Amino acid sequence: MTTSSDRSGTAILRKAVARLSDRLPDMADRLVAEILRGEDWERPSGLRDDLWQVCHVGLGHGMEAILDPGRGRTDLEWAERLGRRRAEQGQPLDQLLRSYRLAGMVFWEAVVEAVAQDEPEHVPTLVRHATRTWYTIDEQSSTAAAAYHRTEYDLLRRSEERMQAVVDALLEGHGVDGGLLATANEVLGLPEQGRYAVVVLGQSEMPDRPGGAGGALIDGGGDGLTASGSVRFIWRMRADTQVALVALGTADLDELIETLRPHVRAHAGVSPVVCTLAELGTARWLAELALRTCWSEEPEIALLDRRLPGALVVSQPRLAGRLGRAVLGPLYEIDPAYRDVLLSTLAVWLECDGSAARAAARLYCHHNTVLNRLRRIEQLTGRLLAKPGDLTEVVLALSAVRLLDTIPGPGPGSDG
Repeated sequence: MTTSSDRSGTAILRKAVARLSDRLPDMADRLVAEILRGEDWERPSGLRDDLWQVCHVGLGHGMEAILDPGRGRTDLEWAERLGRRRAEQGQPLDQLLRSYRLAGMVFWEAVVEAVAQDEPEHVPTLVRHATRTWYTIDEQSSTAAAAYHRTEYDLLRRSEERMQAVVDALLEGHGVDGGLLATANEVLGLPEQGRYAVVVLGQSEMPDRPGGAGGALIDGGGDGLTASGSVRFIWRMRADTQVALVALGTADLDELIETLRPHVRAHAGVSPVVCTLAELGTARWLAELALRTCWSEEPEIALLDRRLPGALVVSQPRLAGRLGRAVLGPLYEIDPAYRDVLLSTLAVWLECDGSAARAAARLYCHHNTVLNRLRRIEQLTGRLLAKPGDLTEVVLALSAVRLLDTIPGPGPGSDG
């Protein structure tokens, strides 16, 4: 309910504001001076050049809302426009809100001064009306802040979408485009020449990002950018996996792997180092090949250059499958349990660099048992493990069985 006191206070306020209309430029001058006096940051030229105009227009809208409330809240419309504008210009929100507080101070002091000069007996009534005035200032600043936040979110979303598009283009091998290279430098801060690698994760699992949230420049959903030491990761989600473009800085691949190791929960493939953004498409393909060489149940981090035989197998699956059937097919004609024992023994013997004694220790059996199993493999396959050519065929065939889930047929003539 509006009381007679409220009506009296409103009338006094409107009368004073009407007298202040001619002093609006002077009030804008004072507000600019107050804003600049207390700032502890270097205001960019774009935010200096329009400051007086913004102060003049803002104060004018505030006075108009008091003098002619029937025209609507033009002051709130202006606050919304100003909030959007300052967000786009990059002004800190706290500085924008500080400007509104100062505008309220300049306005209220001018009103009190005008009433004190012409009708000093009305000052007590006006002062009792101060709460309403400051509530209006709070409405304006809240409207500006809400618009600022909405604009800031939209800008961030557009920036993220642009970043994602640039990363996708680089990973798809479009880095030979000079325009894309310039954009990558602008958007991602990546020079054309550098030390880069690509990491591809298996399945849809995302690691706890190396570097944590404290190193993130953008962190939203499955995409984002994280940093750990000199290594910088830019993550991208794909339909069935996740990929990181890695700027290595001075780190080597072993350091990259050690950075990843505590965080990955699934297999990961790591490309070799490439020296230009234009090579990232190839690096992504090589990282995917490295990932496909992982076969154990526990998470592995596969560096391509240490998995080249396996990568060769998975890159030529039809030919590798034929090799698996040609070499190891006879093992699939014997008892499955015994076949698994023979293949496990062969795998452990290879991991032990051909040492039967070390393989026996790993398998908890006598080294003669290992030798007997290896001789049985030689009998079944017709390959001698002491012959380099035969051993190469057996090693690649074993990789094909493991990595391609190949079930060899009864003989080498089957295409499957």
